[in-house]
Amino acid sequence: MRVLVVDDQDLFRAGFGMILSAQPDITVVGEAADGLEAVSQAAALAPDVVVMDIRMPRLDGVAATARICADTAAKVLVLTMFDADEYVYAALRAGASGFLLKDARREELVSAVRVVAAGEALLAPAVTRRVIAQLSQRSSSRPELTRRLTELTDRERVTLRELARGQSNAEIADALTVTEHTVKTHVSSILSKLALRDRVQAVVFAYESGLVVPGRDD
Repeated sequence: MRVLVVDDQDLFRAGFGMILSAQPDITVVGEAADGLEAVSQAAALAPDVVVMDIRMPRLDGVAATARICADTAAKVLVLTMFDADEYVYAALRAGASGFLLKDARREELVSAVRVVAAGEALLAPAVTRRVIAQLSQRSSSRPELTRRLTELTDRERVTLRELARGQSNAEIADALTVTEHTVKTHVSSILSKLALRDRVQAVVFAYESGLVVPGRDD
């Protein structure tokens, strides 16, 4: 898989690149030191995954993520120093496929890149869900999103609620007494009907629409 590493700090950028390049199934096709360079490199190099720092000069990781997700097929894995960083939530809304703490172990970084490349978008469900829950508490549900829930069937709404709670396809299948294939079909239908990019976007939607209420649905 092709990876682009983006970080304004040379040591982090070099370190991440070295760790990933050592893997037989990963090729680091480029590096970028800020968001503008990241957007340009993503368009030119067509990476499968962009490992993206959040706080950078010229164009931050949130804005860069939005542009890359809108203009390319690349998946974005956001890196942050803090698991309760508001920028993380904004990046998830912008289309990032998940996030990882910068102090994660090297094997966690490698695993995260592989997971994102494979399309399993939601990383570290408990942590990601906590960030979304904390930040979504600051505002009430958005009425236009709540109305869009009516586009889903009852079973799809239940599937979305379980997805937002951090459940895997296997766990959802067990809870609903259906096959994993059926769950995958429901998830695909949810993403299509709601025009969402991936599972992380679905989790954000579930909280913002009020389908899942922090503190009451966990």
